[in-house]
Amino acid sequence: MTNPWIASLIAMFIWWFSTGAILWRVKRADQGGPTAHLWSVVLGLPLLVLGVWGVAATLDDHSVTGTYMAFLAALAIWGWIELAFLSGIITGPNTAPCPPYATEWSRFWRATGTIAWHEVLLIASLILIANASQGADNTTALWTFAILFFARLSAKLNLFFGVPRIHTEFLPTPLSHLASHFRFARMNWVFPLSVTALTFAAACWMERAYSATSDAHLIGHVLLAALTLLALLEHWFMVLPLPDEKLWRWMLPAAPAPTDTTLLPRK
Repeated sequence: MTNPWIASLIAMFIWWFSTGAILWRVKRADQGGPTAHLWSVVLGLPLLVLGVWGVAATLDDHSVTGTYMAFLAALAIWGWIELAFLSGIITGPNTAPCPPYATEWSRFWRATGTIAWHEVLLIASLILIANASQGADNTTALWTFAILFFARLSAKLNLFFGVPRIHTEFLPTPLSHLASHFRFARMNWVFPLSVTALTFAAACWMERAYSATSDAHLIGHVLLAALTLLALLEHWFMVLPLPDEKLWRWMLPAAPAPTDTTLLPRK
């Protein structure tokens, strides 16, 4: 487990599998009863509990095992929050599609309203983990959650300002209105800043891994570098004509195609 290539493959597998598992669960809930999404979030609470426990238990554990556990704990917390969001349980006060005549400023506030409570929960979680990690020997959980937070914020901004490729078929029913706030465009001014920042961050993590003085430091920085590179890859998926949807589409149950054109991304 101290091999950096194995650590990279572990991070890649967890990224692919956890994304697919959440998408599969919310799509299955779409085909269930009216409380199926709520039950998904309730039954997923042990994931959140384990994540919180894992972060607390590894703060003073600077071993290789503790590093892996902290990484997984932060992902568990993040995964439950994303499940709650995609299930429509923790979203925002705005649940209506954006009208096609909305101005840019109006569309921004409407889009913010669709995800407000989700963003508040993510910010609160990041602050709590950062506060708990002050002076800790193992800050892997903090940096893992921070990478996920800022990479997801960057992705949301790119979807708002416009990218060529948006997979609206992955949106579950409770968030079908969210697609109307996206925009198809060849490019936007945020994207170059996003990929530059992520590339620089990944390079910093790799430099830290190269100069690591212990196995725990090496594995921790390799995991963070791999996660940052995966976030960078997700950004490039939004602009490059690659069949990335095939990574998860085969895992999902068939769903009827949307017929309401008001819910499609803006052009």
